[in-house]
Amino acid sequence: MVRVAVDAMGGDYAPGAIIRGGLDAIKKFEVSLLFVGQSDRIQAELTHHKFNRSRIEVVHADEIIEMDESPAVAIRKKKNSSISVGINLLKEGRADAFFSAGNTGGVVCAATLFLGLLETIERPGIAIVMPNLKGVSLIIDGGANIDPKPLHLLQYGIMGSAYYEQILGKMNPSVGLLNVGEEESKGPDFVKETYQLLERSPVNFIGNIEGKDIFSGHCDVIVCDGYVGNVTLKVSESMAETLAFFLKQELLSSIWGRFGLLFAKKSFRNFKKKIDYSEYGGAPLLGVNGIVIIGHGRSSSKAVMNAIRFAKEEVERNINQNIMEQVKKALVDQSVNKA
Repeated sequence: MVRVAVDAMGGDYAPGAIIRGGLDAIKKFEVSLLFVGQSDRIQAELTHHKFNRSRIEVVHADEIIEMDESPAVAIRKKKNSSISVGINLLKEGRADAFFSAGNTGGVVCAATLFLGLLETIERPGIAIVMPNLKGVSLIIDGGANIDPKPLHLLQYGIMGSAYYEQILGKMNPSVGLLNVGEEESKGPDFVKETYQLLERSPVNFIGNIEGKDIFSGHCDVIVCDGYVGNVTLKVSESMAETLAFFLKQELLSSIWGRFGLLFAKKSFRNFKKKIDYSEYGGAPLLGVNGIVIIGHGRSSSKAVMNAIRFAKEEVERNINQNIMEQVKKALVDQSVNKA
């Protein structure tokens, strides 16, 4: 049974939503959980629920890294934070995976520092699952590395391709480089260099893609630096929420709109499901030597449950071994390795 360490103190709705999501996960999936955080608050929340106690363990950590804290400083000073303790459970082999909806930078910093990176990987990357017209796309990096080198972006493309195959179930997924134009000559120098590396790599590289292609389904894996990826994520979330609000407001503005809404409830539920981040749960931090899932700060219990499901799948499919093999294969070419 897969053991997942869960940061019970991370997120806007912690510990309540985190614990509810975890308990829902043990009902649906073959997992056991280690809730990490302030044990008195965790135990108090657990008293409100019925659950299989043999599949739950509480691990005390008395410190919390707040969302507005500097990640590097907080990890150094708060050695007994729920993030640091949870990551170390993974390092020590007491857990097979770790999930947190807390300070993203803190999770990236702790995972990189305590777990280290996979062999041949130079920087970790956050992989974000985004809906598109044909299914889903995977954007990497979503914010772990805002100043990457071309080799880092090459590795993101390879890691993203491996993840898409193993977890999202499509062989030989297409990989595109997010840029300001489709032409090879477009973009800053580090993006042009990345284009050359990806073109010589074994991934199914289709060239540059533009912002308009993100939701078209034209590309499966979208490679970009963490700054661009994080802005893309936040704008997309905001746009989805704004469109849903405007649509509902317009329908409720007239009696015919309200009448039509009664007959379209199922369609609107399906629409909401397609744009709801909680359906995908969390984003894997690829490249670190362990399975780490980063949740949205606003993670609901449903998002937590689905994040734990993805963590379980990553462990069972040995995603990190597959990533290492594919990166090594790509770096056999010495011209790529030296770039």
